[in-house]
Amino acid sequence: MTKQDRAVRTRRALIVAAAEAFEGGGYAEAKVGRIAAAAGVSPGALHFHFENKNTLADAVVAQAADRLGAAAREVHARRGTPLQTLADLTHSFAALFRTDVVVRAGFRLNSDGDAELALGLRDEWHHKVAALIGRASAAGELTTGLPHSAAVTFVAAATAGLEMLGRGDEKWLSHATLTEFWRAALSMLATPEAARAVRPEGVAVLLGGGHDETPRGVPA
Repeated sequence: MTKQDRAVRTRRALIVAAAEAFEGGGYAEAKVGRIAAAAGVSPGALHFHFENKNTLADAVVAQAADRLGAAAREVHARRGTPLQTLADLTHSFAALFRTDVVVRAGFRLNSDGDAELALGLRDEWHHKVAALIGRASAAGELTTGLPHSAAVTFVAAATAGLEMLGRGDEKWLSHATLTEFWRAALSMLATPEAARAVRPEGVAVLLGGGHDETPRGVPA
């Protein structure tokens, strides 16, 4: 193994160890020494890769954004209707929350407010919801008289709430729960024709999660 390969593996191990610490006890409780030990490296090796705990938290959030971005690109590649794409995104993202500690830690760090983060995952999700609701409105998928802003608020707030509840009980992020949510949401948000065209259980639901380390963020 080359020196560069070892450095990449060490960096990845530190991000995972940090994610486990941040997700388990929050930013304030996470200790750099324990993160280094969990990754199997010395504190000096940790500081070689990350200046301090805050830069490590930024790296966890960036990695979470990359993984969410990879899932979003997969969903968008299916070229479904705007509402189907939005439903599929919630299912794919929920699957990542269930299986990926880095994604869970990224959102917990955004909630804690103790770290000065360069990237806001919830803001990116809100923008994604707004963009797809805008496309749904332009395509005539939304029920008559429903303001665009109300639809965005409803979906963004409801899905954020499921993520928060899912930290304590995984059933809130289960495929069944998301399917029930979309059955109810479509009856309120969509025209009857548009609702019939959407599969609330999602299309080709992402069960795992790609670990793409290229561009940050969730594409619009």
